[in-house]
Amino acid sequence: MVDFISKDRYDFQDLVRLVHVLRAPGGCPWDGAQTHLSIRRNFLEEAYEACEGFDRDDPQIMCEELGDVLLQVLFHADIERDAGRFTLDDVCDVVCKKLVFRHPHLFGSSSTGGWEEMKQLEKGQKTAAQTLDGVARSLPALWRAEKLQKKAAAAGLTAESVADSLDKLDTQAASLRKAVLDADDADEALGELLFAAVRVAASMQKDPEMSLHQACERFIARFAAMETAAQKPLHAYSPEELRALWDGQNPE
Repeated sequence: MVDFISKDRYDFQDLVRLVHVLRAPGGCPWDGAQTHLSIRRNFLEEAYEACEGFDRDDPQIMCEELGDVLLQVLFHADIERDAGRFTLDDVCDVVCKKLVFRHPHLFGSSSTGGWEEMKQLEKGQKTAAQTLDGVARSLPALWRAEKLQKKAAAAGLTAESVADSLDKLDTQAASLRKAVLDADDADEALGELLFAAVRVAASMQKDPEMSLHQACERFIARFAAMETAAQKPLHAYSPEELRALWDGQNPE
């Protein structure tokens, strides 16, 4: 048995210690075997599940999922503590210094500038291209494209009208169609089409990620209605019959 006291209520320091106990020799073999990369996806999934709690405004889900996010942070910090590269206190020190630096109006710093300017100064970014290159490549592609376009616009790349953005979207759609019909490698054309769609969202001042989420919800609802209306399993219908079902028509 490991040395850990059972309590009616635990606090932050208990969680820090519990994570270390789980990872230490004699603890949980699975926890002890994990690396940053082996649980990388867990970190992302827990963050998204916490966002689900925000979206639902559900305090029970938020409390549980924020705990899971915190667990991930402490787990990764404990890996580094054992490796001797940094500790949880170092993590806290870095983020505190960052917040103080970025709020000179509150903490009496001599630094001036807005939030983005302060971030660039802090990271030593001297050109607009460096700020674009600093956007995390691990972001979902829609978010990354949106951030890149916003930073480029802030640096002086002229913002487009909705009509201009739609024209570019049409152009990229035509390029993709040609690539597919010509049996060419369509990856580049597809990427340019998606990037152009994000540009349309920016010109409309819309969040492309949220718009796509809403489209997903509509797809689920429409698929459910189609499945309810079907008189037999969907795979038993022809493509033409499925299209009729999708459009709310009776294919019989």
